[in-house]
Amino acid sequence: MLIGIDVRLWSQTGVGRYIRNLVLNLETLDQRNKYILFAIEEDVEGIRKALGNDNFKIVPTDVRWHTLSEQTKFRRIINRENLDLVHFPYFSLPVFYQGSYVLTVHDLILNHFPTGKASTKNLLYYNLKRRAYLFVIKRAARNAKKIIAVSAATKHEIVDHLGVDGNKVSVIYEGVEGFVISKENASKPKDPYVLYVGNVYPHKNSERMILAFLKADKPRDAKLIFVGKEDFFYDNLKRKVGKLDTKGSIKFYGYVDDVRLASLYKNASALITPSLMEGFGLPVLEAMVNGCLVLCSSIPSLREIAGASAIYFDPMDIHDMSRKIEFALSGSNKEAYVNKGLVRSKNFSWKKMAKETLKVYDSSTSPES
Repeated sequence: MLIGIDVRLWSQTGVGRYIRNLVLNLETLDQRNKYILFAIEEDVEGIRKALGNDNFKIVPTDVRWHTLSEQTKFRRIINRENLDLVHFPYFSLPVFYQGSYVLTVHDLILNHFPTGKASTKNLLYYNLKRRAYLFVIKRAARNAKKIIAVSAATKHEIVDHLGVDGNKVSVIYEGVEGFVISKENASKPKDPYVLYVGNVYPHKNSERMILAFLKADKPRDAKLIFVGKEDFFYDNLKRKVGKLDTKGSIKFYGYVDDVRLASLYKNASALITPSLMEGFGLPVLEAMVNGCLVLCSSIPSLREIAGASAIYFDPMDIHDMSRKIEFALSGSNKEAYVNKGLVRSKNFSWKKMAKETLKVYDSSTSPES
């Protein structure tokens, strides 16, 4: 079987980590199929160096996501390869592509947050953009041979909001191995801190988290550290924090590499994830595998991933969140939660994810599909 994979987001955070681990594990696991990888020009050399298997061919694809050329030029590029199946690991795809394809849906957050506050564009442009998104995601989901959801919570969202048959949606969890640093190699922090990892889009609830941290009864030297790619929302939050009396307790580290991030997890008093909605919540898993206590919102996807190994709070309740932060910074016995997290994290594997994805590819081209 000749399978195409859209890897244009290879070097990005989030979905990019999913794509990289999928491809690198398929290279090891699958000697039967051949693959065409559609990559943007600046990623081609890095992908070539990462792969050593002749079963993978890279097709430079000078087409950005969420663009008009994605609907025209990218479709022509794909059609030239005469593929049996294409995997689109993100919802940005040529919506009128008529071949067989598998779609991964990571979340439906845009369906729940219809507000121009989540865009840097003016309201008219944002509304047009959102209508286009709703059209693309619904059509893409309905025409897909199979859909991969990264959690059961996301599967329920897909069935409820996109009107697709649940039988064609497979839940395949993301993984985390290869993201661990030993305590000895982790840099030692001067002050205790609670760690936040990710972007700061409105649904991430970061402003309420900041108020909860400032309200908490905590050691004077305690910090709240933000890690994530700097963008409009990140800079806007920094400006708002600059107007508050934080006494230097809130730090913005921006993007850090995986080694530094693992070290930050290892030494944190806790990871905090206060999201109003998530598709999966990879930082929760990354924290657990590094022996870091997890504080997170009591929302379906995070409960699904963390189980009994996290401390939950109502993401709308600043007082509740603040009390959980106080517990994390108090030095109280957290070992029971940490140990449960270490055990639970072993259930999540990128290799397992790739194996299960391969089964979806096979079922997508079977006569019954």
